[in-house]
Formats: sequence, structure tokens, C-alpha cells
Amino acid sequence: MDDELESGPAASAERGAARLRRHAASVTRARRAELNGHRSAIVWFTGLSGAGKSTLAHALEERLHRMGCRTFVLDGDNVRHGLCADLGFSDAARTENIRRAGETAKLFVEAGVIVLTAFISPFQADRRLVRALVAGADFIEVYCRCPLAVCEQRDVKGLYRRARAGEIAQFTGISSPYEAPTAAELVVDTDRHTLEASVELLWAALRERGLLAAVLPRLAGA
Repeated sequence: MDDELESGPAASAERGAARLRRHAASVTRARRAELNGHRSAIVWFTGLSGAGKSTLAHALEERLHRMGCRTFVLDGDNVRHGLCADLGFSDAARTENIRRAGETAKLFVEAGVIVLTAFISPFQADRRLVRALVAGADFIEVYCRCPLAVCEQRDVKGLYRRARAGEIAQFTGISSPYEAPTAAELVVDTDRHTLEASVELLWAALRERGLLAAVLPRLAGA
């Protein structure tokens, strides 16, 4: 399966590219932002399994949704049940998983949505690839930093225990590396901050970037 990633889809894409052309949208991101009252963006949560990525993404979405923002959470586990169900966990498969997630997130951004992605995304090169993919859009990398020992304590599914026992191969943090971000827009220490405090940090980051400039006055007048 993983060998096919090198000679199958990628090669097919290169061969087919000459036959394709992009169609420019008549309804632009700017027009969607004007209608929505906020700019679209990608908030990319990265961190070890158990670091709190999905929990934070959904908590932030709840707050944004209550304020009338258009949002969607792309969760790594959910994506692997569908779009990426054919992928394993080799380095090549992980890279393809993140590439597909990035392309999907890009579509949401073009549709005017604030998309919150929760993927381990262990390799810096893959995260840089996604950032480059959406160049010109707002991309906020959020490093959910948490000690491995705490992540293991939180692991209700026993994945870390099974990985240490050799039952799960290529498990990030145990038998496969996690490359911590060196230039994330925001670092949240999820072992020290409460969920509420973490959401406040995220909210402040969005506000400081001007993403919610039209939403805040509207709420103030409500």
C-alpha cells in the first residue's frame, strides 16, 4: 500500500495535471468574509496523542459557533475512517494523510469557513507543506504541548500501553518520533492550563489577528 504512494497517486496526478485547469471562483473568499462577518482561516492543532488537540478544537468551535461564526472541525481519527481509510502509518502514509487533510482544509478556507484541524501531524516538513499549500490564507499553528507521561495517563484507550508492549507499531512518541514545532503561532501547555484558559488563549490569538473584527462589534450591540 505505502509503495503505491510513490508510484501510484502521485505519478497519476503528474500525468493528469496537463489535462486540467483551475476554474476561478466568482464568489471570492473576500465576498464570503463580508457575508459571514469574519475571515476564513485554518487553526492547525498539533501534538502527541492525548495532548488535547481534539478537545481544544471542539471547545473553540463551540465558542465560535455561539458567536455566529462558520466553523468545522477536521479530526484526525474521523478523517482516517473515510478520506484516509486506505492509509497506514508509515512515514510516507502519514505524509499523505496530512497532505489530504491540508487540501481539504484549503477547500473549507475557500468556502469561507474557519476550519479547526486536530492531527498529530508529527513531522515539521508536513506541517510546512500545509502552510505553503494555503499561502495567502490565515494559518495558525497551535502546538498542544504536554509531557509524554501526562499523555499516557490520559490514555483511556490504552494505546500507549499497547505501543510499549509492541502491539502497535510506529506509534508517535514511542516507536515513531514527534517533531515539536519551533515557530508555532501559539503554544498551549495543556498539562498546566485548564480547558477554559486554553480556549481564552486561542480566542485572543484569533482576535489579535483580526479574524473576528466584524463579529465582535456585532456582539457588543446585541
